[in-house]
Amino acid sequence: MPRRYDPDRRQRIIDAAIRVVGDKGIAGLSHRSVAAEADVPLGSTTYHFKTLDDLMVAALRQANEDFAKVVAARGQLEDPRADLAGEIAALIGDWLAGDRTGVELEYELYLAALRRPALRPVAADCMQGFVEAVARRTDPVTARALVALVDGICLQVLLTGTPYDEEYAREMLARLIP
Repeated sequence: MPRRYDPDRRQRIIDAAIRVVGDKGIAGLSHRSVAAEADVPLGSTTYHFKTLDDLMVAALRQANEDFAKVVAARGQLEDPRADLAGEIAALIGDWLAGDRTGVELEYELYLAALRRPALRPVAADCMQGFVEAVARRTDPVTARALVALVDGICLQVLLTGTPYDEEYAREMLARLIP
């Protein structure tokens, strides 16, 4: 029997993995659960992603790309006249106001890197990309501190379910900017 041409299958599998993690968490992620969600044969998931770590790396990369798009769409981080603390706080507000599942997924995969070394370089790339964007307006050490504060604020919002307080974030970020 000839193979069916399906150029979007790999992407559908990644999208399905993101949905599975969004619905069931990382503990619910398996080749079988993703195959069912993507409506593809089980062999397709293992063909495209030999291990679950490979699949998680692809999902985290996609989540990172989504965050990078939010950063790029604002564009104000580049403007030397703009209030850096205010721009970062607004950026995080935009990100948290978007698809909450995507934000939760990114942090879940990001924290999974603690136990899954294959995810660490991808998590580090995301962090470094944001640091580099912020460092264009300040020094690298301050940029790292700002990104660490943003991570802390985002985790608190996600874990406690409290609404994001943009003014609080702006004030705390401003305290770190020389």
